[in-house]
Amino acid sequence: MGIELLGGRILAPFFGSSVHIWGSIITVFMLSLSFGYLLGGKYSIKHANLTRYGVIFLLAGIMVLPVALWAPNIMETIFMTIEDTRYGSLLASTALFFIPTIILGMISPYSVRLLVRDSMDSGHVAGKLYFVSTLGSALGTIMTSFYLVLWFEVNAIIFTFCFILICLGAVAITVNQLSRAQASQLTEPHHE
Repeated sequence: MGIELLGGRILAPFFGSSVHIWGSIITVFMLSLSFGYLLGGKYSIKHANLTRYGVIFLLAGIMVLPVALWAPNIMETIFMTIEDTRYGSLLASTALFFIPTIILGMISPYSVRLLVRDSMDSGHVAGKLYFVSTLGSALGTIMTSFYLVLWFEVNAIIFTFCFILICLGAVAITVNQLSRAQASQLTEPHHE
């Protein structure tokens, strides 16, 4: 949600901040999240583990970077090519946010897969996860809109989001590697 909110700030210098600009941003985010949920669920079917989970975070962090690095150039090209700001903002939103948001959308269904141990508990686990996820989105929205945009430049916030995503991915991969190493030590035969 923080990135979605920043999308309005990023597009505003070129396309303004009217209702159709926000309509473009919200449409792209909703569409890409829906594809992300679908892909995340499919990706979680085989060999779900923390390493693969961590890779999703790493990819998300890397794919958000172009928003900070190349947004002005991408938007200027689109702005000069497409006269109607409705379609220009839709294309710019797609170019900047579609792929990273698909990858971010993969996190929730993969999380459900990792947390569900018994199919009887799947609804309860999914409900708790979506509660935490939505609460986090609300807090991220309020923090970004009320405080972060006042204290930091947009690119600094995006770089911070990228850094956090990459760190979370690295932590998940490290935890998985450590737990595998520990499990293999426990299963090795002891020589006396």
